[in-house]
Amino acid sequence: MMRLKKISLLKERITKFREYPFNIPAIASSLEISSRLCFVVGENGTGKSTLLEAIAAHYGFGLEGGNRNCSPKTTDSVTTIEPLVKTLRLSFTKRTGGGFYLRAESFFNVASYVDQVGAAGSYGDKSLHNQSHGESFLSLLQNRFTRSGFFLMDEPEAALSPQRQLSFLILLNDLVRGNEDIQFIIATHSPILLAFPGAQIFSFNGGKVHEISYRESQPFHLVSGFVAAPERYINALFSELPFSED
Repeated sequence: MMRLKKISLLKERITKFREYPFNIPAIASSLEISSRLCFVVGENGTGKSTLLEAIAAHYGFGLEGGNRNCSPKTTDSVTTIEPLVKTLRLSFTKRTGGGFYLRAESFFNVASYVDQVGAAGSYGDKSLHNQSHGESFLSLLQNRFTRSGFFLMDEPEAALSPQRQLSFLILLNDLVRGNEDIQFIIATHSPILLAFPGAQIFSFNGGKVHEISYRESQPFHLVSGFVAAPERYINALFSELPFSED
């Protein structure tokens, strides 16, 4: 069974602890991974995306997304995380070499690269640009996330409606149950995705990575509280404009 078991740093290789990205408190934490579906959650700036980007580079994926054979590069982001990549240790039971890195922020660049190299046939025989944002995401998931491998996803919910997120859960369930050599690490703010049964959840809030339950996650608390009493939240946000049902 392929599985990433642990993410840690070789701290003896770090020379500048006070510089980015090592000045992000959670980056120094180790993650002991026991599930083939792992979520990372936390506020913006806590290091989730930085860590995923470094893992992707360490594994050989394109920094803007893609796999080992499809890796566009239109930015020099590698220079900012290169020190982290060099000090990162990924402990696997085994590696398949397969997988994909889905980065919502730069998905447009990946779609353009797929068209440029004429690889649309591997993505559903239709240009990802000729579909809605949500449809292109699901097309990618349905066509490229079907084999054994290591899959990294940074905020996949960005293009998915709540209904599409439910469809995504079905797809994840089919993939995880049907293949022991597949693993996902997903950074998300979605309480829908976080509800996947048996998933491991790591919170980056508080300056140190720690494992939490679904109902302890900030997305669950915030969204469930808002849905239960939206007027209370609105009144607190816009105190000068009292809520009215008129």
